[in-house]
Amino acid sequence: MPPHRSDSWRSYFGPGAASSFLLASATACLGLGLPVAAQLRRVLRTARGAKPQACDAVLVLGRALRGDQPTAVFRARLDHAAALFEHGWAPRVVVAGGLTGDASRSEADAGQEYLVARGVPVASILREDRSRHTLENLYFVREDWRRHGWRSLLLVSDPLHLARAAAYAEGLGMEVVPSPAVAAAPAGIAYALRALREAFFLHWYHVGVAYSRMIRSRRMLERVT
Repeated sequence: MPPHRSDSWRSYFGPGAASSFLLASATACLGLGLPVAAQLRRVLRTARGAKPQACDAVLVLGRALRGDQPTAVFRARLDHAAALFEHGWAPRVVVAGGLTGDASRSEADAGQEYLVARGVPVASILREDRSRHTLENLYFVREDWRRHGWRSLLLVSDPLHLARAAAYAEGLGMEVVPSPAVAAAPAGIAYALRALREAFFLHWYHVGVAYSRMIRSRRMLERVT
């Protein structure tokens, strides 16, 4: 299936997104911010990373392109993925990301080109070029996971993004080892604001999963489990 792009809010976020967002906001306020603070601890803990482990593949999550080229943040993710591959932690690299923004090619295509220029053999690169955001990155990569019988992935993104991405992967039944691309992290006040944003998104995700199960929505659960 070729890369796709949709301007539909419902198509992008999926069924139940508005309801779960309102619930997440309400519970965060009623809980005086404590639910988000609990997730903030996980965001910061995961951002520190751990020693890499041998896995079936390195999965580098996509990032919107600028002028059809990888941004500095995306390049930092790709550089880290290439280094993990070069050090033998996995025999292949999976680049995720479809058509987003005003780009004329997929994030996966641009990422593959960058990795090849870095010396990663094209035969060792797999592309996932249908997704528009992190959850879809992992949802579609799971098809390769199942087809190839993989057991674990080294999950690469910028440090503060990893807790949410890892939660998505775990919800989809995938075992991942978070590996932060430290050079992609923002600095100063931007770091704190991004950490809080990611903590709320992680809280929203968990509220959404619980809400989906509570109302027994098959359509909603299909996106996250």
